[in-house]
Parts: sequence; structure tokens; C-alpha cells
Amino acid sequence: MELVAASTHRRTFPGLLNSKGLSLRRRALSTLQVNLGKLCNQACQHCHVEAGPQRTENMELATVEACLRLARDANVTVVDITGGAPELNPHFRYFVSELHKSGVQVIDRCNLTVLWEPEQEDTADFLAKHQVRIIASLPCYSEANVRKQRGSGVFDKSIRALQKLNDLGYAKGNLVLDLVYNPVGAFLPPDQSTLEATYKKRLREDFGIHFNHLFTLTNMPIKRFAEALVRQGKYEEYLDLLAGAFNPASVDGLMCRDLLSVGFDGKLYDCDFNQMLELPLAAGAKTIFDLDFKRLENAPIATASHCFGCTAGSGSSCTGALA
Repeated sequence: MELVAASTHRRTFPGLLNSKGLSLRRRALSTLQVNLGKLCNQACQHCHVEAGPQRTENMELATVEACLRLARDANVTVVDITGGAPELNPHFRYFVSELHKSGVQVIDRCNLTVLWEPEQEDTADFLAKHQVRIIASLPCYSEANVRKQRGSGVFDKSIRALQKLNDLGYAKGNLVLDLVYNPVGAFLPPDQSTLEATYKKRLREDFGIHFNHLFTLTNMPIKRFAEALVRQGKYEEYLDLLAGAFNPASVDGLMCRDLLSVGFDGKLYDCDFNQMLELPLAAGAKTIFDLDFKRLENAPIATASHCFGCTAGSGSSCTGALA
């Protein structure tokens, strides 16, 4: 793995790419990632969305319909639904049902504990019926580590939710259940394949739980996690860590190259992280209502220092390690 000097981030991310003879431009659109809102039943310390129970932002039906039209017209293969807790949006089930009818692969970014919230008791059954691929966040197989990130009681609810999903057929046949790992602190995630083997062993032996894949995600130095780093006096140190671990082999697989991120208000971004920083789509269109998707291919991509998080070590994307 090729590494660069730890101070590189001060030269800007585009400058580093240029110095390595690399470029970052869009390919054809294949994945539409839709943030249905910032309302969540949890308020995790590492959350780059700053989601929580007090947030009121939710995508309206007209914007959901626009997302459905774009998915159809652009012939996207995957619609990746996120939040907040996307299941809490009143139009979530309509959105999923319509996408399922069209044959698009639907991903639900589920925090697991939402499945025990009032009026969500049958959500797991709904997801299974519509063959939704679940990517569930479980920061550790250890209760103590989960408590540090997510608070007391979250681990038990998460385990019971995973057991319920297994009972419905997830991690068996066509129903896919993947898990996501985030480091507890300001360090890079370990090797994905090695950690996946440990997760599978511990969850199977301790709780009888099975899943398909584990994705390791680097904590991004934005929003709530960035604020925590600043309070601890570790923000610059963490940026140095990310920049110093730059891996050129990760650039080709970056999610921003074939993904379009849609905010709850219909605004467009190159990725989910740019959305949370309100860094607009570099291709020009401001909202999903004025987008010409045919102009996306080969368009530039908006970048900033947080992009070092996606290219550090083995790389990091919405589906885990890249290299």
C-alpha cells in the first residue's frame, strides 16, 4: 500500500489526486441514495447526519415521487434508502413498494432498534415481503462497545432485532442481511475480512445470529463526530491520520463515481457526506426537480478534506472497504 505524507490534507484532496496522476469524475449513474429525513429514535455519537428523536425533517411525498421518476427514467439498479431512521418517514412503505414493483434492488439502512418502536412492530415483516436488502449498523459484537456509541439498552434491542430478521429468513436464500462496523474512536477500522470472520463467530456462538457480510466504515470527520474530535483536541490529529493513510487503489471504487445523493428536501449531492456538509452537486443541478441525469456522466465531483476518510487505509464506502 502506497502512503503519503501525513500533512497532505493541507494541500487539499484534489491536489493530492493530481500529484498522483489521478482524477475523480463521474461514471454512469447506477445507484440512487435517498435520505428520507433526519428523524431517528437514536442519537449516536458518531452520526454524521446529526439525526435524533428531536429532528423533524422528513421527505415529502412530492419529492418521493420525483425520486421514483428518476429511478425509472435513469434505469438505476439500486436505490439505497437512509436517514435518520428511514422507516419513520410516513412515505417509507409506499416508496419501497413502488421500487419493488419496478424490480429495483432496494437497500434499507436500518439501525435495528427502530424495529421495536411504536407502530413499527410489523416493519421487519414488510421488509422481508418486499425482499429489501438490509444493511444494519452494529458497531461491535460487544455490549460494552455498543453502549459507548449508542447508549444503554441499544445492544439488547439490536440483538433481538437480528434474531427476528433471521427468523424471517434473512441471511438465508435471497434475503440479504449485512452489518456495518464503525470504530468507537479516532482510528481506522481493522481489516474487513478478518473482522467479519470474528463477528460471524461471536454472533453465531453467543446469540445464534447469522448475516451475509460485514462492512467496515471509517468515521468521517464531519458533524457530530467532528465536534467530538474538536472537544477532545484530536481533530487535526485525525485528519493527519486519514491523509497519511491515503491509498490510491481506493479511488476507482469510490461511491461518488456512480451514485447520486438526494436530501430530504430534494437537493442533490455527490455523496451522503457532501450532503451533510451542504456541499452541492458539482454537476450543476440543485434539486431533483431540475436534474438532467444524462449530464451526470463524466461530470466533476465536489471534494473537501473529509474525502480523505474514504481513501484511507483499505478505503471506505457505503458498502465497506474498497481495496
